[in-house]
Amino acid sequence: MSKFLKGTMILLAAGLFTRVLGFINRIVIARFIGEEGVGLYMMAFPTLMLVITITQLGLPVAISKCVAEADAIGDRQKIKKILVVSLTITLLLSLIFTPGLILLAPYLTKVLFTDQRIYYPLVAITPIIPIVAVSAVLRGYFQGKQNMKPFAISQMIEQVVRIFLIAVLASAFLPFGIEYAAAGVMFASILGELISLLYMFTMFKLKKKFKVRRNFFQVVKTGRDALNELMRVALPSLGSRLIGNISWFLEPIIVANSLAIAGITASIATKQYGLLTGFALPLMMLPSFVTSSLSTALVPAISEANTKRNSLLVEHRLQQALRFSLLAGGLSVIILYVFADPLMKMMYGSTSGSQFIKLMAPFFLLQYYQGPLQATLQALDLARAAMINSLIGAIVKLAVIFVLASRPEFGINGAALGIVTSMVLVTLLHFATILKKIPFTIYVSEYVKFAVVTTLAGAFGFWIYEHFFINQMPVIHLLISIISTSLLYVFLLIGTKLLKQSDLRLIPILNKLIK
Repeated sequence: MSKFLKGTMILLAAGLFTRVLGFINRIVIARFIGEEGVGLYMMAFPTLMLVITITQLGLPVAISKCVAEADAIGDRQKIKKILVVSLTITLLLSLIFTPGLILLAPYLTKVLFTDQRIYYPLVAITPIIPIVAVSAVLRGYFQGKQNMKPFAISQMIEQVVRIFLIAVLASAFLPFGIEYAAAGVMFASILGELISLLYMFTMFKLKKKFKVRRNFFQVVKTGRDALNELMRVALPSLGSRLIGNISWFLEPIIVANSLAIAGITASIATKQYGLLTGFALPLMMLPSFVTSSLSTALVPAISEANTKRNSLLVEHRLQQALRFSLLAGGLSVIILYVFADPLMKMMYGSTSGSQFIKLMAPFFLLQYYQGPLQATLQALDLARAAMINSLIGAIVKLAVIFVLASRPEFGINGAALGIVTSMVLVTLLHFATILKKIPFTIYVSEYVKFAVVTTLAGAFGFWIYEHFFINQMPVIHLLISIISTSLLYVFLLIGTKLLKQSDLRLIPILNKLIK
């Protein structure tokens, strides 16, 4: 098995486990602080992510790419320079932006947001910035070495720690007010990220074959070439991520103010935004552990193939990533669309927000494509094109949200429509950009077969949920319906040869069973 596929399988397994823990996380948060608390959490979170993006300066992807290229020729000294320069940049930026966000927090909550309680969770989460910055450098190093285990295990550790601490801190702070409980949730994230960093740092110390601290400042002074190489990839990548995060930062502000124009109070707007971004969207992002794993492994794999001028291997890697994304995404869309109401009821104790899933789920097939496409653009030195595509999508999203959400007949549904409009547009633009760079074959017959498979599996899901009913055990009823639908989907994929025996062999457990 190639490094690309092996790394992808490790990340997929860890990603699945992490997603399950992440959902437990969200269920715990929802049960403890409710829709309004989740709304406060989700309104503060984009501001943090914007600052973290600026602090990382687009370096994780650049480190991964540059380390992969240096490792391909066995240049350890260059790898050390890349790490030293990256750590210096991120730590200096962290020292600037961490206190900066704390000082700006009162202004942000009073002037930009309609709900001033956002101040408490925003300040509580700020100390996570330097922790995430260092973690990003180590993550980029391991990804460049195509060793995905340390990063994968660190994610699992983070989620386990976070779940335990959220339950403890949210319940401890809840008597003081919902905003303090949301702040407690944020602080739990800091401690989870810190433990994760300590594990990754330990693995780095054990795996590296050079001393980073030796002549650290001398390496910094002579690291201009490494800096220039990193910035060639990092700055366009930063631009793309910055656009996305500025858009995400502005999104709750525009949503809250648009809903205010539509006559919706700040408290209700916070709840509705919490339902959309804290309840519905995480469910629809379920297959992102597949696309994220593929994207992470794609950058060094395609960079290596591109360095060797092997365009056929570049296309093969992308075709693999897109096919796995499509098949995993198809099952997710079926389950979410068919079982939206019972899923929300089982997870959060309420069907509120299921209307967003039914509205948005079909469009998320293109969202699942977006990660691998963007990773390919970055690996092919087309990060600038990806940035422009993201900028167009961000402008369109915010414009659609403002136009629709400010109208009473649309309300919060206008925000949902703005998100899916941007998602579809950016994916199509990414794909069009790649078609200009590499030869790429579109197998129309496979997409026709996929449409037939998803339609049949979806219809079966509706039928079995309506006719196979266990009155006293709704959870068992739902699980049997989902498992039955999933099995039919997989059998149809195998029957139509969309899922091949060679694909099943990539799964370690099945590999032993398939001769």
